[in-house]
Amino acid sequence: MLGVIFLGACLFFALSASIAYGASDSTTRYGRIFTYVSALAAVAASVFLMVLIFTNRFDIAYVASYSSKDLPTIYKISAFWAGQQGSFLLWLFIHAVAGCILVFCRQMNRQGLAAYLLVQALLVILVLGKSPFLPQEVAVQDGMGLNPLLQDPWMAVHPPVIFVGYALLAVPFSYSMGALLAKQPISEWLERARKWTLIAWSFLGAGIFIGGYWAYKVLGWGGYWGWDPVENSSLVPWLLTGVLLHLMKVARVRQAALAMVHLAAIFSFSVVVYGTFLARSGILGDFSVHSFSGTSIGLTIALVNALLLLGGLVVLTLRAGSLPTGSMYPSYNSREFVLLLGALLLVFASVIVFLGMSMPLLTQLAGQPAAVDTSFYVKTLMPLAILLMLVLVCACIHRYGDSISLPRNRVMPALIVFFVLGGAAAFFAGVHEVLPIVLAASALMGFAASAASWHGKAMSFGGLVTHAGACIGLFAIVLSGSGSQTVSHEFTPNEPVELFGHTIVYNGQRYEENSTAKYYVYTVDGREVTALTKLHNDGADAAREPAIDKTLFGDVYLAPTPPKAGESQEYILKHGAMTMDEDYAYRYSDIDIEKTDDGRMVVTAEIEITDGNTVERAHPQIIATADGGNSHPVDIYDGAKRIRLTGVSGDQRQIRFEVLPSLEVESQQPVTASVSTKPFIWILWVSCVLTTVGCLVAIRKK
Repeated sequence: MLGVIFLGACLFFALSASIAYGASDSTTRYGRIFTYVSALAAVAASVFLMVLIFTNRFDIAYVASYSSKDLPTIYKISAFWAGQQGSFLLWLFIHAVAGCILVFCRQMNRQGLAAYLLVQALLVILVLGKSPFLPQEVAVQDGMGLNPLLQDPWMAVHPPVIFVGYALLAVPFSYSMGALLAKQPISEWLERARKWTLIAWSFLGAGIFIGGYWAYKVLGWGGYWGWDPVENSSLVPWLLTGVLLHLMKVARVRQAALAMVHLAAIFSFSVVVYGTFLARSGILGDFSVHSFSGTSIGLTIALVNALLLLGGLVVLTLRAGSLPTGSMYPSYNSREFVLLLGALLLVFASVIVFLGMSMPLLTQLAGQPAAVDTSFYVKTLMPLAILLMLVLVCACIHRYGDSISLPRNRVMPALIVFFVLGGAAAFFAGVHEVLPIVLAASALMGFAASAASWHGKAMSFGGLVTHAGACIGLFAIVLSGSGSQTVSHEFTPNEPVELFGHTIVYNGQRYEENSTAKYYVYTVDGREVTALTKLHNDGADAAREPAIDKTLFGDVYLAPTPPKAGESQEYILKHGAMTMDEDYAYRYSDIDIEKTDDGRMVVTAEIEITDGNTVERAHPQIIATADGGNSHPVDIYDGAKRIRLTGVSGDQRQIRFEVLPSLEVESQQPVTASVSTKPFIWILWVSCVLTTVGCLVAIRKK
């Protein structure tokens, strides 16, 4: 297969480039050539997979699993990374392109590039271990298509943004390896590594934020973060990358912290691969809605992870004696000490999340797999978050070294005011527990301290925007989470209900003309909002999205539960025979079977219906393919009822059909919905943007 040939070439030239860079200075020019050729092969494999998707090559298992003929263009593109095979290829593609940039700009020494190309070779092995180019065992006429939950613009963007972050975290790892192997001075690599780390951190953070917004907007469970093990597998490297960046800041003024920088670089990238192992080995199949189950690549990923982690630690151990020594901070009353303390708190938070997401694996070793619940994370991380905000305040009012701090007699009263305002805002938003109120107060005080530090020229503008985003994000989490109110209520169409100070009216269901979706229509304080339900071809629910009324003071969030199916009756009729219900008599009179050019079989039954006065003929259909089929209800007597063909016997002498109530009757059924308030949740989305933008702005600072 051509795709496998491209991947084989990518592996061969990546290994060749790694060897050429590692051999000597005289062979680096060959390393550059091999790097470009390896990247070209990775690009060719990626383009080839995209061509297979767009040309509907359903003889390829991956294409048949994640694409279909009628899939919209944007989702055909996102089918590329919908499965684990394609997502590995996407990771390899981004990694290879970043490698070309590093080589072209000559920003990394040859030892670092040798490590980077070795990582690229390992990524190719992962792609080959679960190749997207394997043939389909059973021929199909059409693919399964993309999961309806994933057919959302935010989810089309989320995976590639996350994988940019994953791929680029290999850059600081490789800078670290190159500096250790070559005993490179800090001035030659740290600043370059910092910029790449900021880019990786911003993309990884943006991917996490987009995923959270998608979960809130689409899943309908009422939240944006469920502490799912796979969600956490992206959070841990994001936290550790934050540790890495702050250690880099310290190392610029205290080179004794360099060993900690190398350690953070190694672990930041290693936990990315570890999280990939958890998500794709099948271990979390019973504990995560995101996990890939039934896969055979877990051992390969585990070996790659062990090689990267142990290899990095061995190199660091062998070179530890050549690293700068001395004190990492001049005194306890210095920014260096406070930054190190903050980094330590982030490490603690990372360890807690790491243990939580790894619990299914750890307990499986004992024979009884189990997972921790949300309360574990809340109880352990909330005190740490408060301490982190207090440490941020201390860091902001200090400068590096023993130099003077910001004028406390002017700053401290303002900080106290913001502390009180934060606590009061949380209380009036409905938060009445002590720890969340203290966190909200501390977060708002951290925001004020960051602004004061920037005003006193002790923090860059990028640092201000990033820290402000983090602070108000924690503040918004308290308001929208601890301040949320939730109730389940049954709504009768057109009857107003008073909940949480809002007047909510359920107006019934509305259907798309092509029967691909239906909407539960509400008005909240006079404003119309709709909850979307995507439908399968047979009319069954495929995916649901909540109705959200957005205001300045927060969201009213309505997640309806599908009503019980309208009363339906199923009948089996012999050819020429008749059956009756309370309104009509039905007679199976004829059947027509037609095979289309694209291999589908269209079965059309003719059913005569009478109400005793008039006779109608309905023609319900089943459209059958080699891998399944679908049928839609058809109206009878101007929509008074609907009938749907559900089966035909092999000899065509019998049919099975279903009689359904009218759409009007079905749309006026009472519906139970979970109704919740999300006070000031829009602040959280603003904070996500600020945190990401702040990282990108900070890249420009030298």
